[in-house]
Amino acid sequence: MPTHAEQRIVPYAPEQIFELVADVERYPQFLPWCLACRIRRHLGPDQFVADLMIGFKVFREKFASEVTLHRPDRIDVVYRDGPFRYLNNHWKFRDDGTGRCVIDFYIDFEFRSKTLQTLIGKLFNEAVQRMVNAFERRAGQLYGPALAPESAATPAASAEPTSE
Repeated sequence: MPTHAEQRIVPYAPEQIFELVADVERYPQFLPWCLACRIRRHLGPDQFVADLMIGFKVFREKFASEVTLHRPDRIDVVYRDGPFRYLNNHWKFRDDGTGRCVIDFYIDFEFRSKTLQTLIGKLFNEAVQRMVNAFERRAGQLYGPALAPESAATPAASAEPTSE
């Protein structure tokens, strides 16, 4: 099962990064392999179900997740339905004391399909890095040049994908 945990410091305020990650309907504008996203239903002021369409080469899959916004410092994503056996994802945001945001990112999932699991297993770490980098680039587009020195990425724990 692919699992990735990473801590990254970005030169933007935690509130800015929180809003960027929370704005799921804009993901297709910048996130690799994200073809479409829509909020299916609001469950409360800070909770909703979102449908996400992902595509890579000939593969296209749609899945739904329940997203809970714990303003201003955490976003939890819980899998509802689609091609996965399970998917757990969270983002945590905090100020590093200099106005920069420390992002703690975690994702763990397993596809039902052995074919998809094998395909993503080979590309998983690169794919996650490209996605996290896409959020950082998007922050630069939205919020302008970095307010502090260049960001630093420090993987907290990264496990190689496994398959059952």
